[in-house]
Amino acid sequence: MTVDMTQSIKLPVIARFTFFIIALLLLPAGVHLDQVHGWQDKDGEATKQKEDEEYYELLRLFVDTLDQIDRNYVDNVSRRDLMEAAIEGMLKKLDPYSNYIPPSRLDQFKSGVENQFGGIGIRVTTENGKLEVITPLPNTPAYRAGLKPGDIITTIEGQATEGLEIADAVKLLKGKVGDPVKIVVLTPSTEESREVSVNRALVQVESTLGYKRNTDNDAWDYFVDSDSKIGYVQVTSFGRNTAAELKDVMKKLKKDDFKGLILDLRFNPGGLLTAAIEMCDLFISEGRIVSTEGRNIPKRVWDAKKAGTYDGFPMVVLVNRFSASASEILSACLQDHDRAIIVGERSFGKGSVQNIIELEGGQSALKITTAGYFRPSGKNIDKRTAEEGEEWGVSPNEGFAVQMNDELMATFRRYRRDLDILLNGADPIPDFLNQYAEFKDPQLEKAVETIKQELSKEK
Repeated sequence: MTVDMTQSIKLPVIARFTFFIIALLLLPAGVHLDQVHGWQDKDGEATKQKEDEEYYELLRLFVDTLDQIDRNYVDNVSRRDLMEAAIEGMLKKLDPYSNYIPPSRLDQFKSGVENQFGGIGIRVTTENGKLEVITPLPNTPAYRAGLKPGDIITTIEGQATEGLEIADAVKLLKGKVGDPVKIVVLTPSTEESREVSVNRALVQVESTLGYKRNTDNDAWDYFVDSDSKIGYVQVTSFGRNTAAELKDVMKKLKKDDFKGLILDLRFNPGGLLTAAIEMCDLFISEGRIVSTEGRNIPKRVWDAKKAGTYDGFPMVVLVNRFSASASEILSACLQDHDRAIIVGERSFGKGSVQNIIELEGGQSALKITTAGYFRPSGKNIDKRTAEEGEEWGVSPNEGFAVQMNDELMATFRRYRRDLDILLNGADPIPDFLNQYAEFKDPQLEKAVETIKQELSKEK
């Protein structure tokens, strides 16, 4: 708010920046007076006064620099650009996870957190210079309109798409929920074109996936081994609806009389702390889930509740070096409570919590690290702050480490990506069906083997 005021008030240059300093100093001074009035001793007052004077001098240095650039730099420079660069420079002194989200990226950031956006629901590519449909998303306007993998979108609202940057194409397809968008679709196999009017909707991106798609109805098959009734769920992120999605999957698996569960958190970068806590609570009936603590954040703890717990079956959690943050909260909790066996590689080691602080009345935001989190055992997860010789991350249980080289890992990523393609009635493409015939996932194979061994002990 202070920045907006200094840009809009028409004052002489020096007076304008002086006003900026005074405005910046109002907040810390007010907080100080509320906290210490009538209680601080003289030595404390002197110390606080010295700190405020140092703070003032630093702010004056910053504003003087901004003033000199504004008045004397050889070219015109946007004050907005200077301010955003200054903010980003400050945040670079903190950690890799604290950053500034400018107005131009705020909607994209919110879509990532919410796992939803206003659009028609397709994944597209422009690799060959044409806007090609990779897949429609399930239960979306694009799926219901009959768009299929391999279709070419030749125009959007009359604008030709050939040579269009993918970001520009996506921008044309997204829009206000309920508004129609007209597209012309070419199906290469028949060389037929048709114009389709699709009403945009709020598209919910799935974050809980199954083992493979059923070819008859495109629904997920959640059994990796149907004979042994071993369920499989891949969680790709921890968004606003992820816990609810997992609850729905668990209801389906229970209805189908599942005997064991594999939870795949590989390549999951994390997400919302609340989602991780809710998902932990699905599988343990009591005890500590996680705790957080920061410099200015009181210690908080979350404990499990018995209601709604799924237990009485063996579990394996798959993690790798890219499983981070909320993935580590969930896997560490289940490991510390002996609820699941961890298979794979040691996780990423991100043990910090970020808060989102709105700026400029919600037009931009600050994502800043405010606390660290600790697993139920109290052990550290964060690699960055770990002392020499201290454990960090979530490591596989003893005897359950399974490494994957870079080539195998890249193949796995493509395999999982292509499994998410919805044929939507299209003729299966031979390459799509056969290119992974020889692919073996050693970490998943170990997980299945482990569940079978656990089930055999119960007989």
